[in-house]
Amino acid sequence: MSIAIVIGATGLVGKCLVRQLLDDPLYPRVVALVRRATPVQHEKYQEHVVNFAEPASFAELVRGDVLFSSMGTTRSQAGSLEAQRMVDYTFQFQVAKLAAQNGVRNYVLVSAGGAKVNSWSAYLKMKGELERDVQTLGFSSVHILRPGLLKGEREQARSGERFAEGALGALNAVGVLPSLRPITGEQVATFMRHAATLRGSRVHEPGELFTPT
Repeated sequence: MSIAIVIGATGLVGKCLVRQLLDDPLYPRVVALVRRATPVQHEKYQEHVVNFAEPASFAELVRGDVLFSSMGTTRSQAGSLEAQRMVDYTFQFQVAKLAAQNGVRNYVLVSAGGAKVNSWSAYLKMKGELERDVQTLGFSSVHILRPGLLKGEREQARSGERFAEGALGALNAVGVLPSLRPITGEQVATFMRHAATLRGSRVHEPGELFTPT
């Protein structure tokens, strides 16, 4: 029986993950750290509205068996590259660091397909830096998921993603880039739960995430 900690619970993947964890008998308690309150109500669910810019103020809440991290934003939503980095790198790294310090053994991170520290893309570069840095924190296991384009209903529509989803769908239909076909939030959440049961540490590339084995 495990206690799950979730950050990113209000996002596309995070919402799916919370629903799945609440239905999963492996987890008697699900602790979500959020920037704004949600309507979720469940006897297993504990939600804490926190200021991620002040990690010391919620450090004691980051206690459990596995930390699931699916936090993220876009540059347009954040307002600048620096603000996006604060969410996509700084907040996630700080929570991971607290978790490791508090004895959380397992960490599951949603990154991005193509993430690497020397990427020409600022977004993929920061994702790569986060992947690199969380692996130095001393978790017993670190599983990093690199999904392709995420599809599903978001609170704020992302027109660029809609266009990319259509383009990838057309390519996939003729057998091009099948591993990068769009993936749903439910599918990523399912693989997150699967990854939390695996020993060791691994990076899981886009094509691996569709069917947990």
